[in-house]
Amino acid sequence: MRIAVLTSGILPVPAVLGGAVENLIDFYLEYNEVHHIHDITIYSVSHPKTKNHPAKTSKVNHYYYIDVNSIWAKIKRKLYFYIHGEEYHHYFIEYFLEQSIRHIRKQDYDCIILENRPSYSLKLKQITAAKLVYHLHNEKLTPKEPSYQDIYNAASLIICVSDFITKSVKAIEPNDTKCITVHNGIDLNAFSTKSSHITRQDVGLNDQDFVLIYSGRINPEKGIKELTEAMKKLTDYPQIKLLIIGSSFFGNTTGNDNFTKELRESITDIQDRIIFTGFIPYQKVPSYLKLADLAVVPSMWDEAFGLTILEAMAVGIPLITTRSGGIPEICEDVACIVNRENIIEDLTEAIINLYHHPKIRAKMSELSISRAQQFSKEKYAENFFKALSALPAAKL
Repeated sequence: MRIAVLTSGILPVPAVLGGAVENLIDFYLEYNEVHHIHDITIYSVSHPKTKNHPAKTSKVNHYYYIDVNSIWAKIKRKLYFYIHGEEYHHYFIEYFLEQSIRHIRKQDYDCIILENRPSYSLKLKQITAAKLVYHLHNEKLTPKEPSYQDIYNAASLIICVSDFITKSVKAIEPNDTKCITVHNGIDLNAFSTKSSHITRQDVGLNDQDFVLIYSGRINPEKGIKELTEAMKKLTDYPQIKLLIIGSSFFGNTTGNDNFTKELRESITDIQDRIIFTGFIPYQKVPSYLKLADLAVVPSMWDEAFGLTILEAMAVGIPLITTRSGGIPEICEDVACIVNRENIIEDLTEAIINLYHHPKIRAKMSELSISRAQQFSKEKYAENFFKALSALPAAKL
């Protein structure tokens, strides 16, 4: 098939600035490069780091960039807002979509994949006969969303990253036949039990510390505040340290947002036991994970899938997480899963329990590594393209 992929309009592809969705796009493009399944054009925001990226030499994957960084582009985006006013998305996103549509109008695609932006369909269905495929990474299509019925009706296929997301879409149509679940995957070669190039001493830890690690964005729904509150209850365990890798947004290394500032201020009495690394490039994350004795992913929202959970499992770190969204689909019977209702106390209890039971941690590690093998990036990409073959009257 001749396929267009519309990204979210925020981060570039290839994923030079990181981003879970962008990395997942890279994975199926890599698979397509090897197997030559489809002719794919990716619509992405521009970024200087993509200019000489080796992925752009592909003969089956093509990249069409929308300039959003130049002064002229910023002026045009602002003018777009003054002319069109408030639309479905923030005007940054609407401008990206409009610029993409200008090019799409001139093409003859068999299908268009909308990466986590199902509402793009409201405009696309007016200008193309291509089948619209939604790849949902979050709850972007539920009865709570504006124009949800029109958006649902416009789809030919809806690929959901978890059964949790599939269920949320089926709240619109209980007899739905459009949805299919394709679980995400990771690069198991990168996230493995191989030795790390980073030592504990490099980040201010020592070999006697019992290290908890939190990997992900620093914002309220990720539960990092609750985790630091649990750390305050571990005063009898000064050897338990927390390593926080991540920032408030991709590529942000400053940590100057209000939530991060408030978080740092709230832990002044235990700041010698908590280390912030700031943003870490995705390719370096595995080395940091391998420094830890225990991973904690305390999501306070209904996580659609949770790639950070899978990454920790693949490295072989015992895991504590919450019963949220699609998380149990990945790690049920492998991780220690706590409920969110009493999370600070439950996190504290779980940390102490696993600290005192190294044999349980070893067993959890073994089970985690085994489970993670089901979620390779190759299997994810294979299943993704298999799902596309379910398109009505798809041209294969």
